[in-house]
Amino acid sequence: MKYTIDTQENKDYMKELTQELLRFAVRFPSPGGSAYYLHDDGSPWMEKTLDNYETCRMVHSYCIGSFLGFPGSRELIRAGLKGLNGEMRDQVHGGWYTSIDANGVGEEGKLCYAHAFVILAASSAALAGIEGARELLNEAIEVFDRYYWNEEEGLSRDTWNSDFTVLDSYRGINSNMHTVEAFLAAADVTGEDRFRVRAGRIIDHVVMWAEDNNWRLPEHYTSDWAPDLECNKDRPDDRFKPYGATPGHGIEWARLITQWALSTFPGQQEKYGKYVDAAENLFMRAVRDGWNADGARGIVYTTDWNGMPVVHDRMQWTLAEGINTAAVLYRVTGKEEYARLYHDFLQYLEEEVRDHQYGNWFHQLDQNNRKLETVWPGKPDIYHALQSTLIPYCDPAVSVAVAVRNKN
Repeated sequence: MKYTIDTQENKDYMKELTQELLRFAVRFPSPGGSAYYLHDDGSPWMEKTLDNYETCRMVHSYCIGSFLGFPGSRELIRAGLKGLNGEMRDQVHGGWYTSIDANGVGEEGKLCYAHAFVILAASSAALAGIEGARELLNEAIEVFDRYYWNEEEGLSRDTWNSDFTVLDSYRGINSNMHTVEAFLAAADVTGEDRFRVRAGRIIDHVVMWAEDNNWRLPEHYTSDWAPDLECNKDRPDDRFKPYGATPGHGIEWARLITQWALSTFPGQQEKYGKYVDAAENLFMRAVRDGWNADGARGIVYTTDWNGMPVVHDRMQWTLAEGINTAAVLYRVTGKEEYARLYHDFLQYLEEEVRDHQYGNWFHQLDQNNRKLETVWPGKPDIYHALQSTLIPYCDPAVSVAVAVRNKN
């Protein structure tokens, strides 16, 4: 019963996980406010770079914590915003660094991925009523509109050089996925429907590309949005641009597509139904390809275009998104298959992925579910895991921070 959705035992278990995660990451703020990368025990890994997106994820996570009444959340939010308004901001060329080193020097290049997370963090902080958050959100949207959003294409560009003068030819679907997440949050917080409309335009592209590729969504594209199916074949476990299909992203897209469709067409099943169908196809393709695919439990990181595992590592974020999406699709469709997967994912979490000594979840395991640190050493954040302890009991049509605030 502990892993069975809608039982009191499961609700209590998820609350236990939520509190454990929030306790784990409280030492994230650096002196400048940006998020330290965290060791296995949650202590700061001071030799690592300070990452923009990790800072944003911590702000977002503790905004959720503030709605749950977690002690100290608002101080942690303010610390993260100090970093985003200070050392993470490029005062010369505008926008935000992807990361800064120990000397405060920004990494070369400006990523859509990182800027989408600024919108998400600022949206959540504005929702929490933190001073200066609305101004940060307005600026983040203005920068994003100027450099990343392509109105003609209905998609986001990916990578600029540091002074925004040279646009890289690479186009990526991962950054567009987090753009959708950010736009849906901004729409819910500001009430401006233009962000939801933009999210829908991206989603229409994604559904088309996935359906054309047997629901294995291409990750990488050329400058004219032609799928580049061989990208990084020589570096298949790249942290952000892995070769092949990424089941975890198919799973995550399925949840975001469902959220968008329900919020865009409330009560209109004849309109949102086709998008839920697409979400089910994406989710089940990813599960069939990735879950327990190589003789051991877990979701493999990547597969080839025939669905065979390429990188067998298990990433914690993939499991977190599996928990989320199984619950959401169960809520929307009532199909018991999704409730069974939710149960199985949580049982696997408890038995293999949750760190019962230090808290949080192991971020990377090998094919045999042994701890691995080639891509994600330590435990840098709590964002994916925290959301997965809450989304199963939230309104699936609403961004998680708004949904948690509305419940509490």
